[in-house]
This record gives sequence, structure tokens and C-alpha cells, in this order.
Amino acid sequence: MMANNTALVAVNQPQQALNKPTASGKHGNVLPLWGNEKTMNLNPMILTNVLSSPYFKVQLYELKTYHEVVDEIYFKVTHIEPWEKGSRKTAGQTGMCGGVRGVGTGGIVSTAFCLLYKLFTLKLTRKQVMGLITHTDSPYIRALGFMYIRYTQPPADLVDWFDGFLDDEEVDSRQ
Repeated sequence: MMANNTALVAVNQPQQALNKPTASGKHGNVLPLWGNEKTMNLNPMILTNVLSSPYFKVQLYELKTYHEVVDEIYFKVTHIEPWEKGSRKTAGQTGMCGGVRGVGTGGIVSTAFCLLYKLFTLKLTRKQVMGLITHTDSPYIRALGFMYIRYTQPPADLVDWFDGFLDDEEVDSRQ
């Protein structure tokens, strides 16, 4: 009977970090993972399109290291919206499905979201995430670092991560 009560309590608990920080505390190199450890908390339609994307399945499969993925972000990412421009069929949709918020019919998932999920498969360390959000070569590398934090870190920790970066005014100099 006690096991059933314990299971019931666990079901009623709010989501918590799945991997606790190391004994060194909050600033250990192992990051907690908040939410779903398989989906990265992504919208199901976006995740389905990422996983079925030839870019993700072929080109990104070949990338094995953090540095290779960062280089790919630098050379390939030109925006951080979830869908490639002009690839979604939104004609006739109204309200929240009218081409807004990543709902409705899917399109071609963006390079950025494929790379974001690739970063997730690498199970980044705190040092690697800090490397992304402080990277000086591209605002897109930093943006994907912050998106990684947003999708994988406990909500209570987001302000600590984002504080000090909110006034970044850099624009992409490649355009």
C-alpha cells in the first residue's frame, strides 16, 4: 500500500529537473534537464518535422562534436523562426492558427530548430552552454544557446541565465 501512495504522490508533483546538479552545487558542469528528456519540450509538430527532416537525418547526423555543431550554426543559420519562410500553408486559417505561434499545418522546419535539437542530443554541459551564450562570432549562436536554455532548464533558473544578456543589441553583420 505504501508503494501505491508513493507513486500517487510522484504523479501529483510538478515537473522537476530530471538530472540533479553535481555535488558542487548549482554551478557544477552537469546541467539539470527540466521536462521531457526525449522531446526537449518542443511543440510536437516541430519535433516531428525535425526528426523527419533530411537535413537533420543526413547532414546533422554526421556532426558528432559540440564544435562541429557551433560551426554549422555559424555558416547555416540565417533566422531562428521554427519554419522556413514561405513553407507553411496558412491560407484560410484564422485566429491562433492563422500563421502564428507554430500551430496549424507544418512546413519545412528551419535549420535553426534542427540544430537546436542536435545540440540537445549532445547533452550539453554548463560550460558548453556558457560558450554558446557568450560567443562573439554570431548572434545566432547566442540565440540558439538561449533557446537551448529556455527549452531544457528549470523555469526557476531562467532569470539567472538570462540576466545580464537582455540588452544585447548586436545585429547580424553578414546581412
